[in-house]
Amino acid sequence: LEEQIKHLTDLNKQISQDALNLTNALKGESKTRGDWGELQLQVLLENSGLKKDVNFQMRPTFIDDNGKKTQPDCIIILPDGKNYVIDSKVSLVAYDNYVGVEDIKEKEIYLKQHIDSVKQHIKELSEKDYSSIHDINPPDYVFMFVPIEPAWFSAIETTNGELYTLALEKNIVLVSM
Repeated sequence: LEEQIKHLTDLNKQISQDALNLTNALKGESKTRGDWGELQLQVLLENSGLKKDVNFQMRPTFIDDNGKKTQPDCIIILPDGKNYVIDSKVSLVAYDNYVGVEDIKEKEIYLKQHIDSVKQHIKELSEKDYSSIHDINPPDYVFMFVPIEPAWFSAIETTNGELYTLALEKNIVLVSM
């Protein structure tokens, strides 16, 4: 019994360290956050019954009209020859700060930073011209996937839907888990 308790204690320490490492990675490197968001999207699609490389492709590479390499995070393959483009965006740093403080004024500052971060992602995504890719038939809208539902909801709720409208005006639909 003593040996099992020691084993469980060691396992708990390892899990805590792994969680801390993941948290630090997600707060630090933009590439790491992006990879994590794409993985969350893939898991969501697979759990929905879709099959990778049959019903959807992750990070396919295309060449646009100008010869520039374009790599959407995900393409959903629809039966009628159309495709949905999904781009995963992780806005974690300001949101994490927002949920981690008690002071109301600080919370307001971090929430504004979080909303500004989502707006910046919308702006960047709107500048990607997925309609210029000849190898896919994208619909009128691109989906911006926010893998942290409370972060997505807080941004939508705080702006009374204005953020959602801003995205729609740029032919982007904000989605989450």
